[in-house]
Amino acid sequence: MTSTPSAPFGLTYSAAHDTVRVELSGDLDHLHADLLLAAVDEALTVHAGLGHLRLDCAGLSAVDSSGLAALLMVRRRTGGAGADLHLDARTVQLDRLLEVTGTLEYLTAPAARPQARRRTGRGPARGGPADENQSAAPPSGVAEPHV
Repeated sequence: MTSTPSAPFGLTYSAAHDTVRVELSGDLDHLHADLLLAAVDEALTVHAGLGHLRLDCAGLSAVDSSGLAALLMVRRRTGGAGADLHLDARTVQLDRLLEVTGTLEYLTAPAARPQARRRTGRGPARGGPADENQSAAPPSGVAEPHV
């Protein structure tokens, strides 16, 4: 069996105010997922107090399971820093992958703000005010995404 070579992966990022925008291109796959994580770690370190991380996904040609795992890790890291993750200009293929894996809502939900975490006494909120009165466990039959 022959495998298709990966398309080169590219990252270009810019910062303005409390927002970092990262343009992604090529294949976000097992060969390149660590590059995205390294760029996000750098952005979170250099831009302390970051409010928004915007990943422009228009240039992505493919995302494999390692790429999906990297996106989930990006969500964890931005959420932990109190920043919102935005997946802008998602391709049809990326949307389909996120829908099939049940990760679309998780990856596009706003991050919990530190004051919300203190008020509820729990870890990061998963949604909004309606979640504050619900248990921390997902509804029956719904699994939370794991990497």
